[in-house]
Amino acid sequence: MAIAKAERLMNLALCLLGTRRPLSKRELRDSIEAYVETVRPGTGAAASDDSFNRMFERDKDDLRELGLVIETVESLDGEIGYLARRDSNRLPPITLDAEEAAALGLAAKVWQQARLAGAASGALQKLRAAGLPEDVDPYEAHGALEPRIPVHEAAFEPLMLACRDRRPVVFDYRKATAAHPEPRHVEPWALECWRGHWYLAGFDRDRGAERVFRLSRITGRVRSRGASFTAPVPDVVTVRETVASWAGETADRSALIRLRTGAGYPLRAKASAVRELGDGWDELKIPYGHGLDAWLVEFGPDVVVLDPAELRADVVDRLRAVAKG
Repeated sequence: MAIAKAERLMNLALCLLGTRRPLSKRELRDSIEAYVETVRPGTGAAASDDSFNRMFERDKDDLRELGLVIETVESLDGEIGYLARRDSNRLPPITLDAEEAAALGLAAKVWQQARLAGAASGALQKLRAAGLPEDVDPYEAHGALEPRIPVHEAAFEPLMLACRDRRPVVFDYRKATAAHPEPRHVEPWALECWRGHWYLAGFDRDRGAERVFRLSRITGRVRSRGASFTAPVPDVVTVRETVASWAGETADRSALIRLRTGAGYPLRAKASAVRELGDGWDELKIPYGHGLDAWLVEFGPDVVVLDPAELRADVVDRLRAVAKG
């Protein structure tokens, strides 16, 4: 079965690469023996056509997955044709030194999830075919490194595909200070991992502005919408910088908090000064920037803001909002 399919794919690829004009499904069916055999005695024409159409669509998708650029062209009379232009399926000479090959190997090794692992492995195979030196092992120089980008959120794959295909999405999102999720209509731009968490940057249609969403706070299923984007996609999407700013990473001020002993280790890691107060509490001086109030709320009763007053008021307001549900 595997040999028969490989032969069928090879014949289809040769037909598409060897033609100077788009070939219709009918012409391809008449030209490839495996497709001719889908017409079986005793079966109706509709059943045979359906069997061929399913096989052809699968084969076309498989060839595209292997890297063949197949164009779909509609003629003046409305008939759909297919071809693979040679200039679109020819790579320029590729020369990689050992360091560049190692970098590509590490990049492929990062993706451990099933869907992305296949694409990364396939990319390396294509580079081998295009001239990547056979004596260069992409993993050898960094054999002790095991880089990984964990993806545990179910929302990652549909959002990755939506970013690639430029498709708006809808999902339910629970903010750190909210008791219940609410629907968000988003035009997704980019996904990025920052400090072990995945974030989506995009245009929030309901708020009419750019927003960043943490994937672990997306609940339920990500639904796609057929409409096109309404806002321009920026050339550079600074996901990390945005999240870092919201998390107080770019803070130029300090806040004074009281923290329960044995709790809040992420806060302790950021503290520039720590003083024991006794009775199970410590006093910490931490960087104060945009979004610190939302972060402090996550620690609940283990944190008390002492200074400045506006930060204390923001934290209290958020806690009251959560209490009201």
